[in-house]
Amino acid sequence: MKSAYQLAMERLEKAAPSISLTEDQKNEIAEVDSVYRAKIAEREVFLKDQIRKAQIAGNLEEAQSLEKQLASEMRRLQEECEGKKEKLRAGFA
Repeated sequence: MKSAYQLAMERLEKAAPSISLTEDQKNEIAEVDSVYRAKIAEREVFLKDQIRKAQIAGNLEEAQSLEKQLASEMRRLQEECEGKKEKLRAGFA
C-alpha cells in the first residue's frame, strides 16, 4: 500500500515530469551561476567600498542610498541569473 506522500509524488510527476540533465547541460547551468556569482561579488566589493568611504566622510544619506543600490543590484543580478538558468532548462526540454 502506498503512502499519501508517494501518491502525491506520482501525481506531481504526471503533471510536471522532471527533466534529467546531462553533464554538459549541468555544466552550462553551473557556468551561468559562476558568472553571476562573480558579477555579484564585483558589485558588492565596489559598492561596499563606496559605502565605507561615505560613512568615513560622514555622509550618511549617501551611504544609505548606496546600501539601497547594493540591495537592488544584488536582487536584480540574482533574478537575471535565475532567468538565464530557466531559459537554459527550457531549451533542454
